[in-house]
Amino acid sequence: MAINIPFKVVKPFFHALDPETAHGLGIKAMKNGMHPAFPANDDPRLKVSLWGKSFANPVGLAAGFDKNAEVISPMLSMGFGFVEVGTVTPKPQAGNPRPRVFRDTTNNAVINRMGFPNKGYEAFRHNIESFLEKPDRPKGLIGINIGMNKDQPEPAKDYCFLMERLAPYGDYFTINISSPNTPGLRNLQKREHLVDLITNVKAVRDQSDNKPPLLVKLAPDLTPEEQKEIAAAALESSIDGLILTNTTLERPAFLPSSFAKETGGLSGKPLTSKSTDVIRNFYRLTKGRIPIIGIGGISDGHDAYEKIKAGASLVQLYSALVFEGPELAGKINQQLLHLIEKEGLQSITDAVGQAA
Repeated sequence: MAINIPFKVVKPFFHALDPETAHGLGIKAMKNGMHPAFPANDDPRLKVSLWGKSFANPVGLAAGFDKNAEVISPMLSMGFGFVEVGTVTPKPQAGNPRPRVFRDTTNNAVINRMGFPNKGYEAFRHNIESFLEKPDRPKGLIGINIGMNKDQPEPAKDYCFLMERLAPYGDYFTINISSPNTPGLRNLQKREHLVDLITNVKAVRDQSDNKPPLLVKLAPDLTPEEQKEIAAAALESSIDGLILTNTTLERPAFLPSSFAKETGGLSGKPLTSKSTDVIRNFYRLTKGRIPIIGIGGISDGHDAYEKIKAGASLVQLYSALVFEGPELAGKINQQLLHLIEKEGLQSITDAVGQAA
């Protein structure tokens, strides 16, 4: 049942709780049918066609919100054009010790050091199968974000295992090698490791009937030289897309010291400009040949539009939901329509790369 209580009414209650407790309570409520629903925006000017697939609108939910693919239907009913579930790992794992998520309400920022906690591949597959079997499921595409277990000495084995087992269920797959909370994970962004990993996962993907597009999610903390090397590796390996960017290890000086001292990845508003700059640079380095999903500090239509003009074909958000509520996807889509009308564009796709 849809419960469209304004977010400003329930926000004080949720923000009085530990962030992870609040999130868990929200997931539990949605699993029990208690969640808001908003009419989908099916304006054809928002439609995006990529990889032979049609996205009703360019605004997606980022990985990390629905780690175990438990609430795909409720999230799609909130106006998102697509939802990315995960990060899933082959074996269940608890992640890092709690507390491990922190809010800064002054700057609309979040720090997390989760460490890929999830119920593992078996529970994830069961949940996504249950969703796909629903005859009345909401429209929208599903991305699957795959990761490695913390104790895996050979990362490619975990990524290949998940691709092999889950290939039939996703509209696209994301190799997550950019979380700062799994030791050694970001080393996989080095060119020699990256090409190797993509080659191995693609070989497994190509044996499936579905052959979903394969994307890589990267960190915002790469140096210009590292970005140049990775762009070359992405072109060399013919990756289908890039997700830019994950959380940052940087701590801007304006953050409260009690918040900034927490280890983990920073997301939310302080990441907005940094992630947009990375998107623009990769769009230039790849000459627009590799589709980009832009993420990092999107809290309104202007933020989303800046990322699209920098080179993103689609955008994602997560942290802003903590501060703006479940109405956000619909609001952003309406704002995007206003922005393209203002600039005299026929479609949101006409804006991609305009400011690169």
